[in-house]
Amino acid sequence: MKFFRSISHQKKTGDLLLLANGIAFVVLLNLVSQSYFFRLDLTEEKRYTIKPQTKELLRNLDDDVFVEVFLEGDLNPGFKRFQKAIKETLEEFRVYSHNKVKFIFTNPTQAKGEKARNEFMSALASKGITPMNVIETQNGQRVEKFIFPGALVSYGGFEAGVMLLKGNRAKNAQEVLNESIEGAEYELANAIYKLSNPNQKQIGWIKGHGELDSLEVASFIHSLSEQYQIQPVDLAEKKQMKNFSLLIVAKPTQAFSQTDKYKLDQYLMHGGNLLFLLDRMDANMDSASRDDYYAFPYNTQLDDQLFKYGLRINPDLIEDRVAGKYPIVVGKAGNRPQMMQLDWPFFPLINQYAEHPITRHLDATLTKFISSIDTVKATGIKKTPLLFSSPYTRKITTPVKVGVNDLRKQLQEGNFNQGKIPVAYLLEGRFTSLFKNRFAPDGVDTTGFRNHSRPAKIIVVADGDVARNDVNKREQKPQQLGFDPIMQYTFANEDLLMNMVAYLTDENGLIRVRNKEVKIRPLDKEKIKDKTTWQFINLFLPVLSVMIFGVVRSYLRKRKFANH
Repeated sequence: MKFFRSISHQKKTGDLLLLANGIAFVVLLNLVSQSYFFRLDLTEEKRYTIKPQTKELLRNLDDDVFVEVFLEGDLNPGFKRFQKAIKETLEEFRVYSHNKVKFIFTNPTQAKGEKARNEFMSALASKGITPMNVIETQNGQRVEKFIFPGALVSYGGFEAGVMLLKGNRAKNAQEVLNESIEGAEYELANAIYKLSNPNQKQIGWIKGHGELDSLEVASFIHSLSEQYQIQPVDLAEKKQMKNFSLLIVAKPTQAFSQTDKYKLDQYLMHGGNLLFLLDRMDANMDSASRDDYYAFPYNTQLDDQLFKYGLRINPDLIEDRVAGKYPIVVGKAGNRPQMMQLDWPFFPLINQYAEHPITRHLDATLTKFISSIDTVKATGIKKTPLLFSSPYTRKITTPVKVGVNDLRKQLQEGNFNQGKIPVAYLLEGRFTSLFKNRFAPDGVDTTGFRNHSRPAKIIVVADGDVARNDVNKREQKPQQLGFDPIMQYTFANEDLLMNMVAYLTDENGLIRVRNKEVKIRPLDKEKIKDKTTWQFINLFLPVLSVMIFGVVRSYLRKRKFANH
């Protein structure tokens, strides 16, 4: 009897020691976790993992950030998934910012009274958060809803509107939502960066060569000024350019002098970055109504400089079957002319992009009179094509007949067979100076002359009009960049250019957050037709498995004790 009591006492003591060790382990684990913070993401594409650039931004916040997301209310399953993904992203922001990021979700359509609701919606639209009309069928009836897929980010007394629903609208709704989910981290982080960054980088806007005037680039300049300091730069003046993070050359129509080219060259050699938006051909719609109008190349004198850096803009124009529209008179009804909007092949819609942070998940970009680009040998330079025409294109070399009356003719589709043509390039590396082994222009200061550059970047787009906004001629007010009044659609020109500027100025690498990927794993539509089979597998098979396991375990237990 004493023997069994001793065994029972030893077992009880062992259980108590095991419990005490377990409690001690849990306490120790909590103490360690307070000092060493980590989170595990077991998904294949790391969809819940915040990028290092975003983490650094959030850790360095000096004040609280408040985010109000306008995705609440009666949402369809797709937008519910979108809403959930944004909540998860903001929750990660809250954790990594040490609770400095606070957020709520509100329904903008719940304002009391129609007048108050309309005023609230107008206020959101003025901040860049535009409504989206969603049409769906519920219980056999067609239902229309307004959804505001955006957010208002506030920091330090300032606020910025963010459109969260972005993506290539040529894709189906689920793919657009998925692209928007992938881009949500960047859009929110970029808004926080713009509001919290006290040291704005300087960008120089080159003047003096017939570039686009201030009214034609007002929309682009306005967007840039929210994040950068913009200053006009006349290369003819003696002005230091070393403090500029980027120089932009937007559609020059007049020649650059050797002195101007020298200054651009040495700015690049000392680690500066350049964005060239260049028209190779002198083509415009003001003269296109004439039957004898031909486009000839501009003489900007930049060809040898670009050639030295690694590429050549060809003296041609691309005609594309995937193009913007232009209205022409096709007949008369009585005394009134009949207008029709026809595809204008000289206005290619760019919807073919490189897999790059600059162009990832962009909607279509509208271009006008764009040329092709070829690369040439340049040692040490990495060349990345960013934009392509559609596969249904052709190149017409100089001189190019440009006439809207040709739209009345039947286009021969077989002629548009030259495939995708690159129209924009990113060049990165250590460039060789145009003036290496050459005399410097008279009168320039050659102090600090460099034959080879520090690491630098250049982007060349073979279309200057990509940065030009339309102007309301009656009110003399600029339209939003990318908005086409004929098609009544806003293309992605502004997003494209802002991404280019962000990449060239290297905003702490934040632009690389756009590489985030969330995979769609749709169900097999053929297999889910057998609904009953899959319901049985999901509902009854787990229960049946547990029952079989219980019966087998009971049988084995009985057989074990029957042998004793």
